[in-house]
Amino acid sequence: MSNYEVNGRLYSAEPKAGQCLRTFLRDLEVFGVKKGCDAGDCGACTVWLDGKPFHSCLVPAFRGEGRKITTIEGLAANGQMHPLQKAFHDAQAFQCGYCAAGMLMTTASAAFDEAHKADLPHALKGNICRCTGYRSIVDALHGKSNIEEDVAGKACGASLPNPFTDAILTGKARYTMDIAIAGLLHLKVLRSPHAHARIKSIDKTKALAIPGVVAVYTWEDVPRRLYSTALHEDHLVDPDDTYILDNVARFVGQRIAAVVGESEAVAEAGVRALQVEYEILPAVFDPVAAMEPGAPLLHDKNDVVTQNGNIFCTLQGEIGDVTQGFKEADAVHEMTYSTSRVQHVHLETHGSIAYKGEDGRWHVRTSSQGPFPVRTKLAYLMGVPAREIHVFTERVGGGFGGRRVMVSEDLPLFASMKLDGRPVKWEWTREEEFIGATTRHQMTTKVKIGAKKDGTLTALDVHCVSNTGAYGNHASETLAAAMASPIAAYRCANKKGVGHVVYTNMIPGGGFRGYGASQTTYAMECAIDELARLLGIDPFEMRRKNVVKPGDNVESIWKEPGDASFGSYGINECLDIVERELKKGNGVAKPDGEDWAEGTGMALAMLECGPPTEHRSGAEMKLLPDGTYHLACGTSEFGNGTSNAIKQIAASIVGVRARDVALVNADTDRTPYDTGTFASTGTVVAGKAVHITAQAMRDDILDFACRHTGIVIDQCRLESDTVVCGNRRITLTELHAAGAKVNHRFTVTRRAYLSPRTIAFNVQGVRLAVHRVTGEVRILHSVHAADIGFPINPMQCHGQIDGAVAMGYGWALIENMVHDEGHMVNPQLRNCRVPAFADTPHTDVFFAGTVDSIGPLGAKSQGECAINPVAPAVANALASATGVRFAHLPFTPDRLFSKLGKVK
Repeated sequence: MSNYEVNGRLYSAEPKAGQCLRTFLRDLEVFGVKKGCDAGDCGACTVWLDGKPFHSCLVPAFRGEGRKITTIEGLAANGQMHPLQKAFHDAQAFQCGYCAAGMLMTTASAAFDEAHKADLPHALKGNICRCTGYRSIVDALHGKSNIEEDVAGKACGASLPNPFTDAILTGKARYTMDIAIAGLLHLKVLRSPHAHARIKSIDKTKALAIPGVVAVYTWEDVPRRLYSTALHEDHLVDPDDTYILDNVARFVGQRIAAVVGESEAVAEAGVRALQVEYEILPAVFDPVAAMEPGAPLLHDKNDVVTQNGNIFCTLQGEIGDVTQGFKEADAVHEMTYSTSRVQHVHLETHGSIAYKGEDGRWHVRTSSQGPFPVRTKLAYLMGVPAREIHVFTERVGGGFGGRRVMVSEDLPLFASMKLDGRPVKWEWTREEEFIGATTRHQMTTKVKIGAKKDGTLTALDVHCVSNTGAYGNHASETLAAAMASPIAAYRCANKKGVGHVVYTNMIPGGGFRGYGASQTTYAMECAIDELARLLGIDPFEMRRKNVVKPGDNVESIWKEPGDASFGSYGINECLDIVERELKKGNGVAKPDGEDWAEGTGMALAMLECGPPTEHRSGAEMKLLPDGTYHLACGTSEFGNGTSNAIKQIAASIVGVRARDVALVNADTDRTPYDTGTFASTGTVVAGKAVHITAQAMRDDILDFACRHTGIVIDQCRLESDTVVCGNRRITLTELHAAGAKVNHRFTVTRRAYLSPRTIAFNVQGVRLAVHRVTGEVRILHSVHAADIGFPINPMQCHGQIDGAVAMGYGWALIENMVHDEGHMVNPQLRNCRVPAFADTPHTDVFFAGTVDSIGPLGAKSQGECAINPVAPAVANALASATGVRFAHLPFTPDRLFSKLGKVK
């Protein structure tokens, strides 16, 4: 055995042949070393060897012998955080926290000197954060504190630190795969190399002959039940078009067979040994071509096929008379815009561990945004009652809508059920995320819009085609969102829209931050700018004149009344802020040289806070014997900040510090039901549930105190850990003891439903420079104003917007999934890049001073909609700089180059 010193502790162990240091350390249960790519691209696995930082996924494990290995767990000394850990704590330089260990191990090393701090774009080139937009990381490195004191009764509106901060920054926080389970089996899948093929046979013989391979499963072995991978309260909005394993592959990357082995390497060897005979079928990749008569048909399932073949869903409607509206127009703009697929790239890949517990029930530890719908689907697929399945999350490393599907839970559970309850783990690779998970739906939108000379809109006609890929999870709902708020944002008597969702042999689309509205917001905001240009009207004035106002019907293309309502109205303030800041400038000039052209652009986005379908959440609150509180809520935490928000809401209402409220969340055994944390519902639904539950808790305490003391309830009030009844003060500990004597439980539960849905707005402003020769784009000034109601945690809201805007810049300028006949040719982070530090401009973030009458404690949603106006603002700035309308995302240099000869 070889000796390895890890965090001052000596281990006697022998790495496997070819094993990297990352997996070796995790075999030693040093779980602070994370997996994000296993290719040296993300930095999540950074450790020190003799004090120097290395990406441990690139280091052969044997090279650690005889050297001092330090991980995030060993950074603190003598029980005291390292100065950088303390700086990250005070700046709250993380959101989901998955990248934090790698960031800290990079920046806390002696090699990260003042010269590195002076050149952060270069110094942090090996570390990716998908959540923060990097601003808070800069704050930490510059010693800036963003947190405030936790004061009893004043939790709401305070910038309080994440309740799991210390655990995240010391490596003690446990993400989905951060657990050691005896007898653990590993599952890997064979994925289709073909875009469309029928499986004629799968020979398991060679795979089963490999020592350590325990089982192989194909479509013939698993339950043959149709379902949708999408997670919704109402499953009927999604097509049941998917099998656990199928005998027809409809996209490159579809799972074909599963192999279970005693180790991950053995399972992978088993996958490689499978022999599959395919019958290649005709494929179609373009949704317009897929709608044509005679196009290859993807599905022949009776409840999926429509009269139009590959068209799964059509949404259409008209209010007013669009034809007449265009006759009345003095100017008309018509153009087709398209948006691209992008992957969520949450740094923690999908993964689940399933096992049979001592209670005889099935337990699924997973990284999901909706444990309760997952449990429902698993029960249906496996043919067991839902009460026999427990689904839970611990810490989840990012989501962005990518975990709104059940794609990693079913196979491990099925395998565990077949293998006497042995624990089965399935952890995805980064390449699998790119080729086998879901993406933002690619949409092509044709907009025709007309207006009077004074800018008043007279007609709007929108035609949208959404490429849902091989399966229809979230297909109709994202189209509904695409045809809703981006159109409803503008007052116009005559509106018409037609939208199609079309099956193709591409990787399936799914839920993604912005959820369909991003795509048509891009088209609408570009079209509004073009129409303003035709009329010679300032873009800000064009929007002020036409944006929907309180008292207007909030409607897109349907006459039926909806529940979207103005609980507050801050769009005018947001427009004023962005216009003011862009005019004021930030002192950053465009680069020298006549080849650089400069332009300014802006765009707005409207958000109906929550999906139009059913959404509900419950909460339970208890007063504990020590005078603190226990709160249980089913909402998931994956860097979205809901844990902080709901603790602060509860603490504010019962008048204590947020740290006096202990939280359990996202656990089907320990929390009330929650539809899932997506579509901007974390604050307005789960937060509302906690709001009314905390009110009920307060009332229950005061009611018992009134009866206990004999003093009328009007003279009773809560003051931190005490109830004041007249002149008498009773601690909550004493009151709980008194209640126990008469069997009073001090436990309440309430449910909240999503209706009505309040309305929020976001406005993005951009000043940029574009190089007419190379196509390089540099963001010179980025401004964002958000109408989010009362910010429950201002620092956290700022961080959510930072991250959303950064993701918007990635979609607009960088991220580019390249496919060739359905094959993704760049399924690696180094080739399909997401914004690194050097790519992410600083954004000045402002909040409108609104307080909402619908949302909990005056709050509205804030984490999602900020992405929506970024790409059109960039597009409008490019048009301002060049006089050329670039209509198709992304704006990579090669795409810009062909038209840059027209630059003024």
